[in-house]
Amino acid sequence: MLLPPPHTWRMSSPALPHLTACLFDLDGTLVDTLGDFEAALGAMLEAHGRRHVSRAQIARMVGRGTPALIAAALALEPDAPPLDAEAAQALYLQHYFRINGTHARVYAGAAEALAALHALGVPLACVTNKPQAAARALLAQKGLAPFFAHIFGGESFARRKPDPLPLIEACRALGSAPAHTLMVGDSAFDAQAAAAAGCPFALVAGGYAGDAPAGAIAADWHLDNLAQLKGIFCSLQ
Repeated sequence: MLLPPPHTWRMSSPALPHLTACLFDLDGTLVDTLGDFEAALGAMLEAHGRRHVSRAQIARMVGRGTPALIAAALALEPDAPPLDAEAAQALYLQHYFRINGTHARVYAGAAEALAALHALGVPLACVTNKPQAAARALLAQKGLAPFFAHIFGGESFARRKPDPLPLIEACRALGSAPAHTLMVGDSAFDAQAAAAAGCPFALVAGGYAGDAPAGAIAADWHLDNLAQLKGIFCSLQ
């Protein structure tokens, strides 16, 4: 189902500094990848005699990177024979890289938003907890990679989101101060990382908010559609 067309956005902070750059999460923000997660996790779990997990369960588990996703999936059957987490992760990644992007779709408004910001001269970076090679391949396959000056994955830095380090280093790479760099994401992990890094934050609806209801996640803007970002940048540049 497509996200609603752009209309208006709800702004929480009445006064914000001008914006000079933008960071994007990937899964649940730019691309709906639940189908890929479901296929790869299902293949790994089936190989070990485990039950498949539903998309609704996966939506609550993604966001902290591959090791955390595998741990959460295995924890759904606490009474099952124990599995080696590293072996399970290796098999999952083997399946994931094979099907990366096959069951994924770009959210409505995402490509338009990236093109609009690029046309405005706004430098962009993708900051995801997904493996960097998978992120690069997915963005390239979906035609979104050319908009980004940098694509950072879960292993790009010593710590992953919600730690602020990836956002701080991405800001440094773009030459933009965190206070002037908008972080766009779909989850509490993105919101926590942005707050700790000192970046203003825009929460986009329709992603994977995890256990936190989207309405309960603090954000400077709550967006119905990423295409609304152009208006934000035009008003704050």
